Amino acid sequence: MADDTGDLLQAVARALRRRYGAAMAEWDIAPGQARALRLVHELEGPRLSVIAERLRMAPRSATEVIDALESRGLAQRTPDPTDRRATCVTVTDAGVLMCARIDEARAVAADEFLGGLTARDREELDRILRLLVDTR
Repeated sequence: MADDTGDLLQAVARALRRRYGAAMAEWDIAPGQARALRLVHELEGPRLSVIAERLRMAPRSATEVIDALESRGLAQRTPDPTDRRATCVTVTDAGVLMCARIDEARAVAADEFLGGLTARDREELDRILRLLVDTR
């Protein structure tokens, strides 16, 4: 049973990632870039090291993702006000707009994916998933 449950969870995650990727394709933003942009927006100016840690990626990979966002005008690096050796990342106005588009596209994709569930089923699924995430 555990293997079946794990496989099902992985299949759901893959299906949602595909839907999210397809929903964002029109803006030519990779899912990893979208996750980073949303995180930077949420944290309001984190250091690159925090971005790497939170996204579970190597610092060099986080730098490359932020480079891509910066080249598109969606994010910018700023000096850390408390440590001149460090750099923080902030979201530009264009990045804020992109975050809103991404959030809307993700919500629509998730609603379509979960459309076969009743409201009660969705509440129960949400409760169980939060329980799993919060205890890990």
